[in-house]
Amino acid sequence: MSYKIVMDSCCDMPPEYHKDPRFEFVPLALEVGDYHIIDDETFDQAEFLRHVAESEECPRSACPSPDRFMRAYETDADRVYCVTLTSRLSGSYNSALLAVDLYHEEHGDKDIFVVDSRSSCSGEAQMVFKIMDLEEQGLPFDEICKEMEKFRDNMLTYFVLDNLETLRKNGRLTGMKALVATTLNIKPICAGEEGVIVQKGQGIGIRKALLRMTDLFIKELKDSEEKRLIIAHCNCYERAMLVRDLIEAKAHFKETIVVDTAGCGSMYCNDGGIVVTA
Repeated sequence: MSYKIVMDSCCDMPPEYHKDPRFEFVPLALEVGDYHIIDDETFDQAEFLRHVAESEECPRSACPSPDRFMRAYETDADRVYCVTLTSRLSGSYNSALLAVDLYHEEHGDKDIFVVDSRSSCSGEAQMVFKIMDLEEQGLPFDEICKEMEKFRDNMLTYFVLDNLETLRKNGRLTGMKALVATTLNIKPICAGEEGVIVQKGQGIGIRKALLRMTDLFIKELKDSEEKRLIIAHCNCYERAMLVRDLIEAKAHFKETIVVDTAGCGSMYCNDGGIVVTA
């Protein structure tokens, strides 16, 4: 019995997993004004961030079509799992669900499970690693599906961004009470709760915001020894390592992974953004 994991390109996995035959990354399309790219292995983060910095228009994304997801489900594997970024940010989840119906109409029965991560970036990666863990334990497909929903509902997602404009202009900050004045260099500390972005605190300057974020993260964290710490960063490796060291000074994890964001993650996080999950 074999399995395959399909994920949209907002899932930030370490580079070696992009060559793993068990995985398929379904790309979103990105645009900044007249600049259009596909979020796949051709993505150039430096060029993309340059276009974002130079453009007066807000970057946008387009989710993969149901047909593209269906083609990813067309595999000899017995079981297919699909992980998408939160449905509150993208139509990727709905597109992946529609693809299941298309697959069954054209090819008949297959075990396919689509899960809304209610997160993004490193949060999607958490879901992928958990599926692998459960598969290695030999659990039945239906039980894995139930366990994944429980895991998702208990996952912590925190982030601090240097720039919230992409999220704000795309209407993704409705769960926040108010945006603080960026002229004061006040950085909101945000979290994902049931797929909605909420503000948990703030700090004056990025460093104080990161310090405060790690304190809040640790306060909510439970059973860290059984979990992975995954940190996604947009073009700020040293900042990510600082966050890793601050968290690991107070908690122990079974594994820690630090990864740079791909296209979709870079669009939402903007240059200098950090997403922390466990």
